[in-house]
Formats: sequence, C-alpha cells, structure tokens
Amino acid sequence: MSLPAMAAKHPNLVINQQDVADMKQAIAQPGAFQDAFNATLERVDQGLTQTIEVPVPQDAGGGYTHEKHKSNYQQMYDTGIIYQLTGEQKYAQYVKNMLLQYAKLYPTLPLHPKRKSSNEGKLFWQGLNEAVWLVHTIQAYDFIYDALTPAERNSIETGAIIPVALFLSEQSPRTFNKVHNHGTWATAAVGMSGYVLDKPLWVERALYDLNLAKKGGFMRQLDELFSPDGYYNEGPYYQRYALMPFVTFAKAIEQNEPQRKIFQYRDGILLKAITSSVELSYNKLLFPLNDAINSKGIDTIELVHGIAIAYGQNPDPRLLDIAQQQDNILLTGDGLKVAQGLDKQLRQPYPFVSSLYRDGQQGDHGALVVMRQGGKTDQAMVFKATAQGLGHGHFDKLTWQFYDKGNEIVSDYGAARFLNIEAKFGGGYLPENNSWAKQTIAHNTLVVDEQSHFNGKLKTANQHHPKLAFYASQQDLTIASASIDTAYDDVAFARTLALVNIKQRNAVIGIDIMRVSANKPHQYDLPVHYQGQLIDTNFERQASLNQLSALGQHNGYQHLWLLATANLATLNTVNPLAKVTWLNDNGRFYTLSTLVNANSVQNSREKMLFTQLGANDPNMNLRQQQAFIHRVNATNHTFVSVIEPHGEYNPSKEYTLGATSMVAELTHHQQAELEAIEIRFSDDQQYLLAINHSSDTVTERTQSVININGQQYQFNGRAQLFGPISTIQTNESNNSK
Repeated sequence: MSLPAMAAKHPNLVINQQDVADMKQAIAQPGAFQDAFNATLERVDQGLTQTIEVPVPQDAGGGYTHEKHKSNYQQMYDTGIIYQLTGEQKYAQYVKNMLLQYAKLYPTLPLHPKRKSSNEGKLFWQGLNEAVWLVHTIQAYDFIYDALTPAERNSIETGAIIPVALFLSEQSPRTFNKVHNHGTWATAAVGMSGYVLDKPLWVERALYDLNLAKKGGFMRQLDELFSPDGYYNEGPYYQRYALMPFVTFAKAIEQNEPQRKIFQYRDGILLKAITSSVELSYNKLLFPLNDAINSKGIDTIELVHGIAIAYGQNPDPRLLDIAQQQDNILLTGDGLKVAQGLDKQLRQPYPFVSSLYRDGQQGDHGALVVMRQGGKTDQAMVFKATAQGLGHGHFDKLTWQFYDKGNEIVSDYGAARFLNIEAKFGGGYLPENNSWAKQTIAHNTLVVDEQSHFNGKLKTANQHHPKLAFYASQQDLTIASASIDTAYDDVAFARTLALVNIKQRNAVIGIDIMRVSANKPHQYDLPVHYQGQLIDTNFERQASLNQLSALGQHNGYQHLWLLATANLATLNTVNPLAKVTWLNDNGRFYTLSTLVNANSVQNSREKMLFTQLGANDPNMNLRQQQAFIHRVNATNHTFVSVIEPHGEYNPSKEYTLGATSMVAELTHHQQAELEAIEIRFSDDQQYLLAINHSSDTVTERTQSVININGQQYQFNGRAQLFGPISTIQTNESNNSK
C-alpha cells in the first residue's frame, strides 16, 4: 500500500514552527502567556539543579519509582518547550541526557515486578502508564530533535522510543487493538511517535489497528466510544482521562495531515467530547459516575488541553470562561490563543443548562440526563439511564443524584480507590470496588431480593441497556423517563424524574416516580445515599443501641451496618407520607417525602432502614457514608418521592430558618398513559404535575387531558406543572405553569 509522506520539520506534533514564533513574541509582552512562561521557566530551572534520576522500576501506582518516572516525563516535556521558546542549549542538553539514560535502562528491563496481568508494563506496573510516558516523551524529543546529532538521535530512538512503541503495539496487540481508553493512549503514543520518527506505517497502525483491518485503532475508538452527543461510554471520569490522547493525537494529525480533517470527523465528535466533558460537571467537579474519583474536575490537565485545542479550532468566547476557571495557560499555540482571549476580556459565561447526552455509537443505548435550575451551583439532578460502560461500569441502571448550593446532596460513591496512595492496595482499585462500589445497593436505584442488576455479571450487563422513553425541558420544568426489563429475570422497572421550579414559592423540588412490575412477589429496596447529618423523621425508628450487625451477606449488603429500622405502619393511614430530613454541610436542610401505600401501612409491608457503610471492612477502606432504604414486599409497586431543599442553618450567627419540610401530602394518579402527582404544602397551596407517557411521538403541540377529582387538566407536550391549584382553570388558555 502507498503511505503518506510525513512532515520533516520539528516540532511537528501539538505545536509547529509558526506556533513557536508566535509564542516567542508573546513572552516578550506582559500578559497571561508571559506569566505562564515565567512560572514554567522557574519550575524548569529548579529542575535543572536536581540530579537526573532514572530508577529501576519497583513500585506500583503511588510508589517512589512510579512517581519518579511520571515526574521525569513531565520535566522533559516542560524543559523541551522552554528550549523551543528560549533557544538556550542547557535545556536541550537536560532533556537529551535524561533520554539517553532511558535509552540505556529500557532495553534491560523485564516486565514490571508488580505488573497488572490485564495490561503489563515495564517502566510502570501497567502498560497504560507506559503509553502516557511515551505520549509526553515523544513530544519532548520532538522539541529538541534539531539540537541532537544523528548519533544521539539513533541512541535515543533505538534504546527508548522504538522499544517502547513496539512494546505498546506489536508486543501488546490485545491492548493496542482494544476499543478502550488503554487502547486510546497506546495508539496515540505510537501514532505520534510515527510522525516524529517518520514512520508512516506506525501512524496507519495507530489509526486502523496493527493489521490495518479497521477492527481497532484510533478511528474505531472515535466511532464506538463516543455517542453522537460526545458522551463517552465509560462515563465522565474516564471521558476526562481519555481526552488527553484523543485531543493530542488529533492535534498531531491535524498538523501533519490536515487533509484527514480529523476535527470534522463524525460531525465534530472530538469537539463535542470536550464540551460535554465540561458540561458533565457541577461546581467544577465531574459527576462521579462508574469508576470515578469524586475529586476530579474541569481543571484537570486533560481538560486544560481539551479546552485550549477546542478554542484553537473554534474560538468560542464561552470556552474562555472555563479556561479562566482552570487558571492554567498552556505553552502551546492554542494556549496562546486562550491567553490572548482572556487578556482581551472576550470571555462570556459558559451556559450550564439541562441537557440530554445519548449513549451508544448510534445514540440508542439509553442516555445520561442532566437537569439544572439556575446557575452553576444551583439545583441539578443527574439521571443515569446509560449502558454499562464496559469494565469500569457499575450495576446501577436508572440511578440518580441530586446537587444543590454547590454540594452533592444525594450522592454516588464512585470508585473504591485511593488513587496513587500505595499503602491502600498499591493505589489501584480496592477489593471493595467490586464487593461494594459496583454493586447496585451502593447506588440510588432499585434492588430486587438483595441481588445486583444482571447478577453482577459484566458480560451480561454489557449486552443490555435501558430504554429512554422521553426527555423534555422547558424553562421551569425538566423531565425524563426510562425503563429496563433485563436487569432481573422477571422484574421490569421504569423511572421518571423531574426537576421543577415553583416560582410562586421560590422553591425547586425534585420528583421521583419508580414503577416496578413482576410476575410474583419480591423484596424491593430503594436506597437514598445522602450527604449530611440526619435531623428528623416523621415516624418512629428502632435504633441498634449496643451492637450493630450487617444488613446482609452478599452483593454489597455485607458492608452496610444496620443502624435503625422503622416500620411504616406507624404512619397515619389517611395520609401515609414518610419523611426523612437531613442537614448538609452547605447549611441547608433536605427532606425526602415518600408516599407510602395505605394498604401496606395496614399490613406492615413497608419499612425504612437506616444504614452506615463500614461493615466487613477489616482494612477500613470504605468511607463512612449513610443511607436510608425504603423496603417494600410486593409484586407490583410504585415508589413516589419528592426531594425538597429548604431552610438555612447558620452556626456562626446562631440562627436556624425553615428547618421543617413544607410538603404535607402527595397523591399519585394513573390514567392509562397519563400520570399526575399532586403536591399539597403545609400552607394548603397545591400543585399538580401532569405527565404524558405515550409511546407515540409527542410534540409541544400534542394535547392531553387528565381528570383529577372531577377536574380536567389540559396540557401540551410531555408534562406541565399546574398551580397554585386555586388558579387552575379547565380552559387550556387559562391554565398556568
């Protein structure tokens, strides 16, 4: 086959010679770019005073040798770019000396002593880190290429770069051809090396797999790992991580082979992936879905590169808002454009709005729904109705989270892992990631008979996904509904979530409807994992005062201490509403009000269980978090709940306001495909949310009429909020939202 000729000038990856010329001019002028250059220069000069150390690998993630090789590639990268901008030989000399040491070390290395069998490495415990090393190192080599003699280039290439590239590709074909973030890093590393070393076959292999069969490789990853909306199959945490190789390799492709039009591929899928990564965050932190560390945010270096490259491709002033929050200017041509945009005060607020992010290559494998009211730290509800997410996915179909006033209120545990803390299982995923974090009970969704979805079988889970019934958003109401009938053998469940702004009350509430159907009786558990201190319930609790026991034996239940049990038969049978109130660190109270079936109350078929995480955890690996679980024994059941932020607690000024929930009564109505939730507040003001569940196409002009207590409520579209009840008219032209 005929392969394209490679560019001969260096640097030729993320920056080119014109970028260097522009940056040299910019560092002579006061501004954000000069400030970034000076900060990097100071850090690099400090590094030059240190002895170069390239240790024999010994440690797993977080250990000394692991961290040293990480800091080495970052130091080489930074020092190389400083060489490009100053032309001072001492910087090129430093990078050259380190690379020559790696060239001596690498050919002597066996597989890492603490290697991971799923993806073995030499310099690092897993090949993933090896690929990350090469992505950075090949750029550093590219920066100093012209400062080296042919003999020095030969030593570095034959001793370090070529052996690492071959190890990641020909010697690790399973990972290299894998449609997964590990494969993305490997293909990016090898492809970028191909451009620098003038090896077009490497580039083609990186793009289309080792055999050029298009069964794997970078282009297949772009096809399969992202939905048409830019949602990444493994969730936002790994979307953020995978962005780095995606955008850096794409930038290198654009520099060397612009005719491929990589940033236009799949209707601009890479740029969509960058912006959707930002949007899948709240108060700067990414939503902790699947195997996520919940401290990662939009200021991570991967997203810094992503935003800079996106702005370079499309100078949208709203991207500058994110760049300003990141507060990290890159020394690249795109970084310069960002700095200049900020200096010129072109920034415009980034719109965080309610959005639907479809999952699956064709967008037909469910979706992630983000509902928002107000600004970046106001109310947000996340509805996860996505596919499994491969090996990093959790068994949590139709789970949800709630955010308010800058904090996570109804939470997701994320991953059981202390990243790069070697004392905690080498910094990798803890055993409890499988025994707890991935299990269904660790999430805010339905658990049947204490069994996780798909019996906890990954292969089975990857074959199924929820079905999104509808999503609709208007100014004061966002609503979505999804269902799944494959998580359990004979149980199907559907969930509808809505975030509603009741302007007349200056209140935003979340509404949750979970409908469960089966062929025989089951035990249904619906947990709520909450952040804060329990304040009150409107029912009696029987607490375990002297001795705790685990809630169950398997599937995550073995990790839950049972703190208290409440038989909801103690509720008023006329208006059975179970209420749990807690106080979050943000100084606001939250009450979940749950409708209890009157017949269940009379027959003691519904309970509320209060738990704390930490049972059967001898190494104290799990965080101490709390939950309450609504347990129902039935064949068919509909859970109906409202989450209500209210009041304020100010310990500094010693006052408490609105600590009591205002929700007084919930009523659920079902009429064929129409459904309604009536909410009466303690001041007797009433509202009604009407919903059309028709499987037919429903547009904004579709009219529906639901009859409630002899009153007809006519509405358009999927849903509408009526109220206050006294102002509602049967005439469509007079109904109010």
